[in-house]
Amino acid sequence: MTEKDYNESVLLYADNVYRFIVKNLRHTEDAEDIVQSAFEKLWIHKDSVEPQKAKSYLFTVAYHLLIDHTRKAKRITLQESFENDTQTAYQENKALKKVLHDALATLNETQRSLVLLKDYEGYSYEEIGEITKLTTDQVRVYLHRARLKLRNYLISPQQVL
Repeated sequence: MTEKDYNESVLLYADNVYRFIVKNLRHTEDAEDIVQSAFEKLWIHKDSVEPQKAKSYLFTVAYHLLIDHTRKAKRITLQESFENDTQTAYQENKALKKVLHDALATLNETQRSLVLLKDYEGYSYEEIGEITKLTTDQVRVYLHRARLKLRNYLISPQQVL
């Protein structure tokens, strides 16, 4: 990968990687740090990454950094509440977005990541398997279970709009 390829990857994929991470973390500063670390790793390994595999590489690295960050945060016993800044840009459908956000929050880390990678980012089952180090069958099963859980949450009497 050349410097030009790297710069092109930054332009093409930075927003997508950031969106994926911030949807999982719900904290913009940590998401920015993870995205920056992912691109730093891409820069360090640019000689061994093919330009056409840059997107997959970035999402894989970002996903693993997200998992590391989440595990580290669970070990820290400090309890600080962070306001959800991600919804401020979406004022027109606040109620629906809140319900969807709450529904995603009911999923565990793996399920939420799979739903976001498949339904939000549009990755194939095989690509998701590469990113998450799961088999294609595992991705399908976990994604199916996550969607069932989301459906049951969204059709519950408390969530009917």
